[in-house]
Amino acid sequence: MSIDLKIAVIGQSNFAADVLELLLERSNIKVVGVFTIPDKGSREDVLATTAANHKIPVFKFSGWRRKGVAIPEVIEQYKSVGATLNVLPYCSQFIPMEVIDGAPLGSICYHPSILPRHRGASAISWTLIEGDEIAGFSIFWADDGLDTGPLLLTRQTNLEPTDTLDTIYKRFLYPEGVKAMGVAVDLVANGTAPKITQTTVGATYDAAMFKAENQLLNLQQSAERIWNFVRGLDSVPGAIATVLLPDGSEEQVRFFGAHLYSAGPVKDGQPLKLKGLAKPAWVHEGGLLIEGTDGAFVNIKRIKRGSKMINASDWFKQAEQKPITDFTEDELAKKAQLASIWQAILKESIEASTDFFAAGAGSMDVVRLVEEVKDAFDVPFENEHVFMAPVFEEFFGLLVKALRQGSGDSGAQKLDYDGFVLQANKRKINVPTQLFINGAFVDAEQKRTLDIVNPTDEEILCQVACASAADVDKAVQAAHKAFYGSWKQVSARQRGQLMLKLADLMEHHKEDLATIESVDSGAVYTLALKTHIGMSIDAWRYFAGWCDKIQGNTIPVNPARPNNVLTFTRKEPIGVCGLVTPWNYPLMMLSWKMAACIAAGNTCLIKPAQTCPLTALKFAELTVQAGFPPGVINVLPGKGSDAGQAVADHKLVRKLGFTGSTPIGKHIMKSCAEANIKKVSLELGGKSPLIIFADCDLDKAVKHGMSSVFFNKGENCIAAGRLFVEDRIHDEFVRRVLKDLRTMTIGDPLNRSTAHGPQNHKAHFDKLLEFCQRGVKDGATLVYGGCRVPNMKGYFFTPTVFTNVEDDMYIAQEESFGPIMIISKFNGSDVDSVMERANRTEYGLASGVFTKDISKALSFADRIEAGTVFVNVYNKTDVAAPFGGFKQSGYGKDLGQEALNEYLKTKCVTIEY
Repeated sequence: MSIDLKIAVIGQSNFAADVLELLLERSNIKVVGVFTIPDKGSREDVLATTAANHKIPVFKFSGWRRKGVAIPEVIEQYKSVGATLNVLPYCSQFIPMEVIDGAPLGSICYHPSILPRHRGASAISWTLIEGDEIAGFSIFWADDGLDTGPLLLTRQTNLEPTDTLDTIYKRFLYPEGVKAMGVAVDLVANGTAPKITQTTVGATYDAAMFKAENQLLNLQQSAERIWNFVRGLDSVPGAIATVLLPDGSEEQVRFFGAHLYSAGPVKDGQPLKLKGLAKPAWVHEGGLLIEGTDGAFVNIKRIKRGSKMINASDWFKQAEQKPITDFTEDELAKKAQLASIWQAILKESIEASTDFFAAGAGSMDVVRLVEEVKDAFDVPFENEHVFMAPVFEEFFGLLVKALRQGSGDSGAQKLDYDGFVLQANKRKINVPTQLFINGAFVDAEQKRTLDIVNPTDEEILCQVACASAADVDKAVQAAHKAFYGSWKQVSARQRGQLMLKLADLMEHHKEDLATIESVDSGAVYTLALKTHIGMSIDAWRYFAGWCDKIQGNTIPVNPARPNNVLTFTRKEPIGVCGLVTPWNYPLMMLSWKMAACIAAGNTCLIKPAQTCPLTALKFAELTVQAGFPPGVINVLPGKGSDAGQAVADHKLVRKLGFTGSTPIGKHIMKSCAEANIKKVSLELGGKSPLIIFADCDLDKAVKHGMSSVFFNKGENCIAAGRLFVEDRIHDEFVRRVLKDLRTMTIGDPLNRSTAHGPQNHKAHFDKLLEFCQRGVKDGATLVYGGCRVPNMKGYFFTPTVFTNVEDDMYIAQEESFGPIMIISKFNGSDVDSVMERANRTEYGLASGVFTKDISKALSFADRIEAGTVFVNVYNKTDVAAPFGGFKQSGYGKDLGQEALNEYLKTKCVTIEY
């Protein structure tokens, strides 16, 4: 029979905080006190923060003993909580026996090795260093700090050759350790917790690897031993080696990313002398090659020189630069300001040696850091600066250097147009508001206009020209003339150069473009920079490379003798192409289609989305600066029913590329057939299934599951329209999703910390409300959201989660195109049924699966009816990879080499001689 427990949690770190959260879910447990380390500057340990959030008493002791004797006042404070069990999930402090034995039920402690082998603070490092085949952890009844107390339980996993200290912790020791601590407490509560005396056979007490003298790499051993030592200290603190420099001096470095090497002799290697190594190591394109005493080789991928990480292959490419030391008072004040920016992103105190990536930063954090630094200091920083100097002190040095040099702007060419000045994001941006036809900005017929509404505050931002059918005809005629005239005179290679220049201009103006995109469409600014604009630039550069590589084939045909025949094919541009793009990624969808279209040698006109055409118009201005001939590119904002229909109906338009809803796609396809049987490619609606099996990496599945639905506010064509989660992990998956949603920052998309901005426009916002109402009405469980964000002006829709969704419900069948997660359970024993459910839709755009079983993953990829399949990832698109759907999600491809075929026609030529 289970008893109620009063628990004192003693420890620190995220691990301890997660154990605390787990214990708080149990009804028979009351956490009466949390004991942790003191604050480091202004940074509180996450365990203390978590406890305070749950109103649990927190005690912060710098030490429990003084000169080996327990501190009386510390012991009294511990006793004041009246704990019946002490739980030590991760504790770096020495806890006196007065505390260890102070609780009636004793103390249980987590240890990262399978005891008794590898005792001590660095046990997991030694598991790797010694080349063990099995890793794991123990939970034992705490003793006097020697890890020799009786065992309660152990868990183990096979060590893979690719494992490092970092990977084994992330994939096993951390997640399984948290769960095991919960199991151990349950066993104590049930009175069934064993106390198994540790054997002395095989027992060790290993050296602490946080001491520098123990991090020295012994090169006088086999390659395997060297490899194991390096990976045992990867990603922190790194194995120490010493380079003997040509001038006779020595440089201490750290090695990371080791693997055994068997690819044969290296080419063009340069020798590098290492202290303690008889033969030289070799710097080559793959890293640094070291020969062990057994004649085998180990390769080092990364080297840390001082505070800077470099690729080992770049050792001889590193220029010696003296760091700046003579900082002014103003520069030192900026250093404090910079530190606060880093701290806001990394959520930890910043030291001179703080490494941005080692602290857990990802790609979006890089974007945020660069933008906040540019915003705060007005310097021309790029993402590459972070990778060049990921350590705070070095990054500050780059900032000071940029500040001292100043930042100049060469200015841009002027193009006459009517427009307005967008003042946002501390920028003043001139934005055109007219139609762009034949290389000039002009008014629409009868000066018709559209109101453009800022979704963040629901205020009218500006008015833009609204194209009519007559305006479309003018643009088509201009494009037709250019196709057979000036554009024909531009060679394929020159075409690529124009595209590259356009990409460079887009990159130069990317902050302006991202600001317009954010204000006009509601896109979060950092996402707009990285994806909306960044991927647009990538598309233009990628397809620029294809321009002079579009070629046909020679075909061995069977001629009638005695004549000879030469048969070959030519790939030729189609002519005038019409493009109609959606409102979720205004510039990116333009670029996906237009870059392939232009690379193939066509001319085009685009009808951007009615609600957010401003980046398309700013883009048009850049095409003039890039040198595109008039008529090659034309931009016509307007209504789909007028301008869009006119594009589909026009007889001189030979190809139409469309992204939008399936009903509109059907209508366009019919119009194109009736007009002139023009070629069509359609990227239409989606209800992409994402199946999450219980054997997945749950942390990764939650992260990508969230992204699959909430990325870009859910306004994402490949968004996971329905998640099938195996019943064994369903509740835990939902719990983690809800935990993350509660901390999601919703607000002004221009704010660098915002994660979720407003929906694009009111009609869509209202449809999302109706969608959720329908889900509740049909019996689905609304567990989060489903409504407007309270007390906030603008089209801010609360990220939403539905569970218990049945297959026949409206929300299980129809696309929301918003931040609404639809979750259904399935039983892992019936894979066939869940596959049938996943395919039970007329859509087939994208799909995803999370599982560690490669057979299961490949079976899913084989059986799913979708144009894109993600395995253990989601939203991972690239400009080189083809993108498009099956069934009523359309046909044809954007991106990759296949996209070129959408804008080319094949001509067969036969010559008899």
